[in-house]
Amino acid sequence: MNFSGICILGSHGFILILLLCCFSVRAQVALEYEKDIIPVLKENCYSCHWVGDSKGGINLEKYEEEGRIIKDGQLWLNVIEQVKTQEMPPDTKPPLSEDDYHVLVDGINGILQKSLANKTPGKVVIRRLSHTEYQYTILDLTGVKFEAVSKFPSDGSGGGGFDNQGGSLFFTPLKMERYYEAAEEIVESLYEDEEKWAQIVPFEYKLNIWQRIWGWLKGLFSANASPVNPPEKAAEKVIYPFASKAYRRFLKPSEKTKLLDLFSKVYQNNESFTNPERFNKSLSEVFKAVLIAPSFLYKMEEEPELDIPVPLNDFELATRLSYFLWASMPDEELFALAAEGKLQEDEVLSQQVSRMLEDPKSLRFAESFISQWLGITKLRDPNFPLAELAKFPMFTEAIKEAMFKETTAFFYHVITESKNFLDLIKSDYTFLNRDLAEYYGIDGVDDEDFQKVNLSDGTRGGLLGMGSVLAVTSLPTRTSPVLRGKWVLEEILGTSPPPPPPDVAELPEDEGLHEDLGLRALLERHRSDPACQSCHEKMDPLGLGLENYDADGRWRTDYGNIQIDPSGELASGQSFQGPTELKEILLEEKEKFARNISSKFLSYAVGRGTLFSDETAIRDLTDNLLENNFHPDSFIQELVKSYSFRKKVKDFQKKSNEI
Repeated sequence: MNFSGICILGSHGFILILLLCCFSVRAQVALEYEKDIIPVLKENCYSCHWVGDSKGGINLEKYEEEGRIIKDGQLWLNVIEQVKTQEMPPDTKPPLSEDDYHVLVDGINGILQKSLANKTPGKVVIRRLSHTEYQYTILDLTGVKFEAVSKFPSDGSGGGGFDNQGGSLFFTPLKMERYYEAAEEIVESLYEDEEKWAQIVPFEYKLNIWQRIWGWLKGLFSANASPVNPPEKAAEKVIYPFASKAYRRFLKPSEKTKLLDLFSKVYQNNESFTNPERFNKSLSEVFKAVLIAPSFLYKMEEEPELDIPVPLNDFELATRLSYFLWASMPDEELFALAAEGKLQEDEVLSQQVSRMLEDPKSLRFAESFISQWLGITKLRDPNFPLAELAKFPMFTEAIKEAMFKETTAFFYHVITESKNFLDLIKSDYTFLNRDLAEYYGIDGVDDEDFQKVNLSDGTRGGLLGMGSVLAVTSLPTRTSPVLRGKWVLEEILGTSPPPPPPDVAELPEDEGLHEDLGLRALLERHRSDPACQSCHEKMDPLGLGLENYDADGRWRTDYGNIQIDPSGELASGQSFQGPTELKEILLEEKEKFARNISSKFLSYAVGRGTLFSDETAIRDLTDNLLENNFHPDSFIQELVKSYSFRKKVKDFQKKSNEI
């Protein structure tokens, strides 16, 4: 730019140019990890975060090589965020000099950005069907309703907190035994239901007397002649389509041979049966074998031959898509598109996402995803601890189930009707039946079925006003502002506080003391300890803002002897006077909320915890939400087109940046 251009910009423009030039010079200086960055860490960070004193559970001293930073990239993103917001170093330590600040922020960011230049998806992971996925797959494949969740040993939740995570879907001898029993029960039920059986076996194998005579005559003149309508030929027309749907792909020649050999063996051993019973009984044994085959029980993706990320094949993409949005196998349309090789086209993929979200089967996704994200599956646990009926006599099994349905129906409405994820924080409606409306003290709902109900105030709108969330974030006998505040930080804003010190004191459980002082006063005593203060000043105000909701989710105004004060001031300096104003403040945290949604959705969709290699995809998804007013359709379409969802990389590959 010439001098006249600078004059036009004025003094502010001249300063801006100088700053840009300085930044450019600084950016051109390559910072070396061991030479430049480690000395700054030693001087400013190791005194609190080293092997002998890892405050907050973080030991920075172990990151001796650049590759270890890349491996734990998400942790280092959080470290840099703490430095940028001046939360670290703490007030009790000297602040960073300008040079040290830029060495840390620019240096670490440079390392992380360099590692993200080549978009790398997660490795190929063979994943067993979760119990929910098994249940819905059996229903769509056979029409049989099988309660897998109650009949199989329970699974844990994986890295993202969902039951479809590969890391938690273990296989045990007991599970294998239950799968055999389930296959017997399912096929027997299918066989006894003539209508369901006819949908899979549309004809009966019959060989009438004239066909037998004709086959015998042909045999007189040709040594190679085969009988008319041999049972294997008829069986092929049933077995191959059934197994192909169950395996979610075309069958391999060896699989066809194995299944048909099993049919022939059983058919030959069932001479005492007459057709068509002999034919159908033989098919039944093949169906059982299909239902215990690894290709049915597992979602398999072929290991790539190349050492670079490669796209999923069409059938693998169809399977990822269907289990993401339907918790089940691909339907005929998805299967046909995969067979034709069309599913990889962006326009076709977008059309399928729209179609699948409009299908009633997307309710399965809504129920499974939101209940696990929020942790409200605990409401269906018979050992749910909030069971002191003497203290909470109205908190019955029926109310717990109604609370669960309120939340899942609400989320389903958000993704299919309201089309705005911000409703999850604040809305002017919810879904109630008569019993739950009476429980909340809301008039005008007389139907036993759930219906959309418009709300006149801001106390119940959004997730924070739902009994399901309020109950699972309480202790067995009382509310817990700490638990609720921590829940808001983690599940709404996606920011986790560090673990408490090992010797931290618990709040007293003296009920009389709670009634006389209230939780606010008890918490003030608790966080007077400097070791507790930094975390509690982030969590407690959020939880105290929800204190008008009792442990059973009902509205209250006092603890007994003292009025509840739901006001608070956040660490940011923002203040509020109750849950309605608290929701307004949370609405301002759009970027954190968008990132958290992006991370949760991606983890559920790919069946594993998110990795640092997913960071580019998460940022793209976050931007999509912010740019499209939190619209679910465009967001989900962006997700299924992301490299994390559509590509795979070798499981045994050794990356150069791994240590």
